[in-house]
Amino acid sequence: MTALALARTWRPKTFTQLVGQDHVVKALTHALDQGRLHHAWLFTGTRGVGKTTIARILAKALNCTGPDGKGKMTSEPCGKCPACVEIDEGRFVDYIEMDAASNRGVDDMAALLEKAAYAPSSARFKVYMIDEVHMLSTQAFNSMLKMLEEPPPHVKFILATTDPQKIPVTILSRCLQFNLKQMPVALIIEHLEKVLAAEKVSYEPVALRVLAKAAQGSMRDALSLTDQAIAYAAGTVNEAAVRGMLGTLDDAYLISMLDALATHDGASLLAIAEEMGVRSMSFSLALQDLSSLLQKIAAAQVVPESVLDDWPEAGEIRRLVSVFTREEIQLFYQIAITSRTDISLAPDEQTGFAMALLRMLAFRPAGSGDLAQKIPPASTPVVKSAPKPAPKPAMKTETKSAAQSATKPATKAAPEILKEVPKVSAATPAVSSSTSSNGVLEAGRPNWHDLMRQLPLRGLVQQMAFQTDLQDWVDSTQGIKIIAVSSLPQLATADCVERLREALATHFAKPVRLEVVGGVVDQSVAKIDAQVNQERRLNAEEQIATDPLIKELEKQFGAKVVSGSVRPL
Repeated sequence: MTALALARTWRPKTFTQLVGQDHVVKALTHALDQGRLHHAWLFTGTRGVGKTTIARILAKALNCTGPDGKGKMTSEPCGKCPACVEIDEGRFVDYIEMDAASNRGVDDMAALLEKAAYAPSSARFKVYMIDEVHMLSTQAFNSMLKMLEEPPPHVKFILATTDPQKIPVTILSRCLQFNLKQMPVALIIEHLEKVLAAEKVSYEPVALRVLAKAAQGSMRDALSLTDQAIAYAAGTVNEAAVRGMLGTLDDAYLISMLDALATHDGASLLAIAEEMGVRSMSFSLALQDLSSLLQKIAAAQVVPESVLDDWPEAGEIRRLVSVFTREEIQLFYQIAITSRTDISLAPDEQTGFAMALLRMLAFRPAGSGDLAQKIPPASTPVVKSAPKPAPKPAMKTETKSAAQSATKPATKAAPEILKEVPKVSAATPAVSSSTSSNGVLEAGRPNWHDLMRQLPLRGLVQQMAFQTDLQDWVDSTQGIKIIAVSSLPQLATADCVERLREALATHFAKPVRLEVVGGVVDQSVAKIDAQVNQERRLNAEEQIATDPLIKELEKQFGAKVVSGSVRPL
């Protein structure tokens, strides 16, 4: 005789054996002990979380007569009386399980309700269990409304579904609804350990973690995968066999990917993708595992205590926290989760996976990792002068709006500020200096605004730099000492200041000591750019206001230029 599957062998027979649904067990147990029973229950939840199992236990609790045949309704069915034994064996005449997927018509429901009017043949209650009830047709739902609202006293209904959104509210309002939770990974591992110990099967704890994650919250799936793993590994459950069976990725591959990203090693990334293809691993699951690992690293960067010591990858997560910045981990995570949907559009899965890794390498935030590899040498700087405002057109009419007249004096400062900023050409060094008698370089102050535009800064570092102005500059043989004042000192975090210092040191090819202090800044890069853009916008609005075609449209059709909608080209 062949052995039963683990999912059937270890199906709970009582409420005390049920795992992971304490909120449902507590409610049903109290109702049975106090005799306050509803006539219809609705159990919702994903596959394999115990909907049918709870229905059978509840049917036994309603009809249990005890070992002596004189017992009453109880929350602890004996498992020995005829009702308990026959329900466990699936042959109890007064417990009817119906699959709504194959009996979904109004005629099927009419036949069921017709039989419900008759008293049970030997039990205390006649229990109808309708599985996947959301598959019933609209007419079938309507036909059972009256019976479900006021059934005969000897009839109890138990409905189960994986998609409660498709059930009419008229049905929901007639039932007590219980939402069964997905099983957490730790609880699945604990249950699998008990099952394998009782089955006398050797296992590796890491292999059980892989199985629990692959089950995705379903205890039945976890037991079925364990059955498959035992057969695959010839009687044992080990990590290598489980990963080979599921096609999942070893954590060592994930760590190797991140190490290759940290060292900008594109060849290693492509080699990893090639090896995964040779071993027929699932690239979609690989992206899923990679995004899960990145989420743990991101959490550890914010809350170091979130890393649990019993995780196999705990040591590597703590190491990688300091290897990558928070921005990099967030970007890698976003690429990983979006690539899972894009992988189906790729020529093949391996190509899509390789492109996801190359995307992570190509789109890393500027200033991350090895800065010297990303910043061009200081001998070939690209220097741009401050942008000049667009020339102001001659006015054809003296008519101006009050808003334009009010803002006009404030915008005249932009050209004057730009005149004070000297132009720096590529042939002229940013800093001019001469040697004094004591050997210290008497350095001229650089054009700070052009320098900030010239440096290869991105993101938060660029925003911080654009809000600063030069306060003090000392250039000596030992290096450069810079004091900058910032109008938004909250942006000047230690990480941003260090990245700006590294960029300056690379640009001038000498050590730089940078200090950013808070204060009032009258001529930051951001303020000059804002004033220039304001001047250009007002010029554009004046050109639109005096345009003959616009005036004709306003005269003929009552057209109106929306304030603030004009943008300079």
